[in-house]
Amino acid sequence: MPADALRSFTEAIRAAATGGKRLRIRGGGTKDFYGQALEGEILDTRAYAGLVAYDPTKLVITVRGGTPLAEVERVLAERRQMLAFEPPHFAQFGSVAATIGGAVAAGLSGPRRVAAGAVRDFVLGVRMMDGRGADLTFGGRVMKNVAGYDVSRVMAGALGTLGVILEVSLKVLPLPVAEATLKFEMPRDKAIEAMNRWGAKPLPISASAYADGDLGVRLSGAAAAVKEACATLGGERVGDVEAGRFWTGVREQTDPFFDGDEPLWRLSVPSTTPPLALEGRELVEWGGHLRWLKSRAEARTIREAAARAGGHAMLFRGGDKSAGVFHPLAPALARIHQRLKAEFDPHGVLNRGRMYPDF
Repeated sequence: MPADALRSFTEAIRAAATGGKRLRIRGGGTKDFYGQALEGEILDTRAYAGLVAYDPTKLVITVRGGTPLAEVERVLAERRQMLAFEPPHFAQFGSVAATIGGAVAAGLSGPRRVAAGAVRDFVLGVRMMDGRGADLTFGGRVMKNVAGYDVSRVMAGALGTLGVILEVSLKVLPLPVAEATLKFEMPRDKAIEAMNRWGAKPLPISASAYADGDLGVRLSGAAAAVKEACATLGGERVGDVEAGRFWTGVREQTDPFFDGDEPLWRLSVPSTTPPLALEGRELVEWGGHLRWLKSRAEARTIREAAARAGGHAMLFRGGDKSAGVFHPLAPALARIHQRLKAEFDPHGVLNRGRMYPDF
């Protein structure tokens, strides 16, 4: 029962705070590879699951954090709607299905993020339990509901360090009427230039990805708009089944590019940044903003290259985490992180050290 699950969460958190212990918030475990340390006794969120409210006419759904992500997507698909930020499931990395709470806490978005926005852009409100065991609610179920600090969106990407996501209200969008994927053969520098040039035009581009000489571009929207864009851009039209498999492979990292045991780095840089002279293979996403790098180069070398370009780099998966997973924070940002952690989890109970060693 949901009430029993909430009671067990409260008791576990308060007992940990009193006993100086730590808890590890976990849903499906599909993002266990992501972030720094995995410490503490597991607090399994899957007992608190289910649909709370869904109004297709208002494009808003509210679900409990332990609800399987696939179940949320199924409910939306029945009404031809979707989570536009395309959160990855990463089923291959977990023993059970990913949860919606874990998807929001990880803050990871898929290929459509370049056109639709990030996870936090769709979070309207959250109900959470903090490190004192207090049941708190922020935001609501409409777009314009925020007064003051937008705590609900801070939870997106916080990796559970601020609290357990009990419920989340999300804006959803209609599925596109038509989609088409085009493929182009070109060198990497030309692909980056093309992505930026096309991105500046009124084209219904919903995703782009470049690797190993091939640039894939997905078009989504009204049938007439997609047809016209295909004629404007040219290229080779990819079959729907093959296209679906490709974009799923990029979203879920099952594409052959992600094979192998080299460390996987995630670099965020200005979209017009030329190819970075770094050892390894690269997949370019989001119109040039996101660079996936498979490389054994030193962390310092990779981070310095990203910083020179005006961006940052994180060790997404594999490799030596002793140098830190996330890009080091500027002192002012570090203080904000520490103060938020102290406010919501003063005893350091929840996912301590998951993002940075000190909080």
